[in-house]
Amino acid sequence: MDIRTLKLFCHLARTLHFAGTSQACHITPSALTRLIQRLEAEVGEPLFIRDNRLVELSHAGKIFKAYADDVIHRWEELQAQLSQDVELRGELSLFCSVTAAYSILPELVRQYRKMHPKVQIRLETGDAARALSKLANREADAVIAAVPGNLEKHLCFQQLAVSPLVFIMARQFPDILVMHKGSIDWEKTPLIIADTGLSRDHLDRWFAQNHIKPQIYSQVSGHEAIIALVNLGCGIGLVPGLVLEKSLFANQITIVSDTPKLPDFVIGLCTRHKQLSNPRIRALWSLAQNAPSSACTA
Repeated sequence: MDIRTLKLFCHLARTLHFAGTSQACHITPSALTRLIQRLEAEVGEPLFIRDNRLVELSHAGKIFKAYADDVIHRWEELQAQLSQDVELRGELSLFCSVTAAYSILPELVRQYRKMHPKVQIRLETGDAARALSKLANREADAVIAAVPGNLEKHLCFQQLAVSPLVFIMARQFPDILVMHKGSIDWEKTPLIIADTGLSRDHLDRWFAQNHIKPQIYSQVSGHEAIIALVNLGCGIGLVPGLVLEKSLFANQITIVSDTPKLPDFVIGLCTRHKQLSNPRIRALWSLAQNAPSSACTA
């Protein structure tokens, strides 16, 4: 068995979903199945209990996962030690939203590449709400994410930007906003919100505290998708001001006034504490520490 095999096993052990792991790790489902079967043959025990509806770790699988995690950690420490006295090489994997990719990340990556030109940067973009799970599943070395109030102890965070959450609507569809006695009628105004993530958590908490059952038109993945639907006149949306500021539709969107004041998004670089022993990640972390924090005033 090799390190890649162990990493694939650990990813599957966390997701317990063959299709999800094959997609995330860029391996076909059939190849992943064969790899697990070979691994089970080497170990001499079934590592997963699986049927048509369920996948779970066997007793042997739980023991083997602890072993695999330890081997992977020791391998990463070895790679870090071997790289300390030489020019940095290898791969650095990052995950962030599309907005962060062209608003927060460029200057950081520019400086990093100037200092460490032989490190290959692998960038994946997607829904910001998935960023921390990417770290947990070891699908990225570091991510740009909005920090939750209860950041897990094994993670560390370096602030890069602060952005307010704003309610938005399309300029050409003013009638989408339904008012009642001078305030927004949340039970009649269609609302487009994120299906998961901090903005959804903040909004759900405010509605619950005020005993409001909003009319949710759509729950989508990604703030950019919210802006696109708002621009089509489907409803009003909630997004970080930074996302609106960088959107192609910014001139066609207006911020709704007299709306709830929700906590700001604190956005920054996040990685696992253990990863800071890796010189490639530690170099990026050092640049983030010295980067000025920006604020969006949308």
